[in-house]
Amino acid sequence: MSEKPGNQTPNTPDVSETELRKMKVDELRKEAREEHIAGASGMRKEELVTEVAKARQEGGGGNGDKAAGGDAEDLGAGPDGGKIRYGDDSSKSLKYSQEITSPEEEPEREGRSLATTHHEVIRQWAEERGGIPATVEGTEHGDHLGVLRIDFRDRDANLREVSWEEWFKTFDDRRLNFIYQEERTDGNQSNFFRLENPDREDA
Repeated sequence: MSEKPGNQTPNTPDVSETELRKMKVDELRKEAREEHIAGASGMRKEELVTEVAKARQEGGGGNGDKAAGGDAEDLGAGPDGGKIRYGDDSSKSLKYSQEITSPEEEPEREGRSLATTHHEVIRQWAEERGGIPATVEGTEHGDHLGVLRIDFRDRDANLREVSWEEWFKTFDDRRLNFIYQEERTDGNQSNFFRLENPDREDA
């Protein structure tokens, strides 16, 4: 027992965060990118340590081997390859957003408005913030999901959790775009997002 490094966190029992803390921030960021952790460029060292430890655990210990973890499989890009969907009612904010088409892409600057349809980018963004896929109770149409949301840690009573598979099927069927931020202009993590239908004003 004595040779085991300290600070074995319960959620990452086989990964020593103590070992990761000895790494430089640049090294942690590089590994974070290899592990497809979105938003790594804006994370502080402690956040990087936590995320890299989690990714190593899910990936069975290999760099960039995230798909080896059972529920950490890559959801892929979706039918439009992550590209923004345009239509008659595309908003100005969509036109001025930076298009993100892979988990490796980084915002050009802090506070940048981003837009994507890439499934894995959206899931990673949500999970980094403790978010789960959800729909607004009472807005369903028969078997079809109602208004889509991401429910963060406070767990809104009006929202019902759904699977990512259901959420993305509805997202793609409605041709929605995901407009979001990685960080606010002060560099802190942002939970801002909205869903927009470029073909209808009432998305």
